[in-house]
Amino acid sequence: MKTNLLEINGSIVSEIDLPKIFEIPYRPDLIHKVYVSLKTHELQPKGTDPTGGEKTSAQSWNTGRGVSRVARVKGSGTGRANKAGGVASVVGGRIAHPPRSEKNIHKSINQKERKLALASAIAATSNKELVSLRGHKVDGIKIFPILVVDNIENINRTKDLLNVLTSLNLLDDVNRVLSSRKTRSGTSRIRGRTIRTGRGPLIVIGEDKGICKAASNIPGVECVLVKNLTVLDLAPGSHPIRLVIWTKSAIEKLPKALLGIGEVIGS
Repeated sequence: MKTNLLEINGSIVSEIDLPKIFEIPYRPDLIHKVYVSLKTHELQPKGTDPTGGEKTSAQSWNTGRGVSRVARVKGSGTGRANKAGGVASVVGGRIAHPPRSEKNIHKSINQKERKLALASAIAATSNKELVSLRGHKVDGIKIFPILVVDNIENINRTKDLLNVLTSLNLLDDVNRVLSSRKTRSGTSRIRGRTIRTGRGPLIVIGEDKGICKAASNIPGVECVLVKNLTVLDLAPGSHPIRLVIWTKSAIEKLPKALLGIGEVIGS
């Protein structure tokens, strides 16, 4: 499979051969499965105090008093005296089935499935139709995958990066993200998650020479080293596939384990 290598001004530099990983079949079912598994690794275990609601002097009166045998707080002259306590479903009592911090909430995934899902997601970035189905504005883009020279990694100013995105006909997708931003209300806003922003282009690089800092100031645009690339980056929300800008060095530094999958399937 061949594609054109683009200059940062959008002009074609040369034509290069892509590794066979870009010929792997599209597997949305596997991508979704791996995404859900990896997403659970971000969850934090939570639970209650094992003795919560049971730190009381409550004791049952047993039979003979014409009242229920539920445990009651000892003492007299206070509002809590002779009231039920220390058991579930009463005021100040324990929780019947509380969440436990020792519960296993992290889903495991086979290594071969994880690698194949990542390889399939990488291959899908060369399909314009799949990228557009996710909502990205790609009408002005003719070449997929988008492969750019390594000079883009030296950009360290947001203004310069915006000029490059404009030259690559990606500004429409950036504007789409800006129009998608909305302010949340309710609990999420109280907890600091005030603004909800969509996902725009992803820049996959071989070495960070300042571009990640420049990209951090553009809403929706993200930058990631190819060695840290996961399904979470390529399929946000488990919805494949994201608009990706590859640098030449990123293609050359793809892990050998992924390239091996392409060689086996493509042969």
